[in-house]
Amino acid sequence: ISYRMGAMILAEVGDFSRFSNADQILAFAGLSPSTYQSGQLDSSYSHMEKRGSRYLRYALFNATKYVCHWDENFGAYLSKKISEGKHYNVAVGHAAKKLIRTIYRMELTGEAYRK
Repeated sequence: ISYRMGAMILAEVGDFSRFSNADQILAFAGLSPSTYQSGQLDSSYSHMEKRGSRYLRYALFNATKYVCHWDENFGAYLSKKISEGKHYNVAVGHAAKKLIRTIYRMELTGEAYRK
């Protein structure tokens, strides 16, 4: 991740201890799936919420594209999602969720990234 994207992510998230798990950061970024329920109808097809910080979402998507290009694990994950029939942007959204979970874990443990 470049310094600029890393700085944008850290500036938008702030203190990681405010969030009890990575899913709360995903919701803060607006990357969590929306739910649609009406009576007994429960939608199985849900879109990304986009309710959170658009700057954080922008930084995560751009950082994810870069990471998927240069890291084997993330690149393989992106290829897997595309081979499952996902659109490229949807696959990048899934990889962004994986990236934020990785960043959250690294921030909590203080460890460096291991491939």
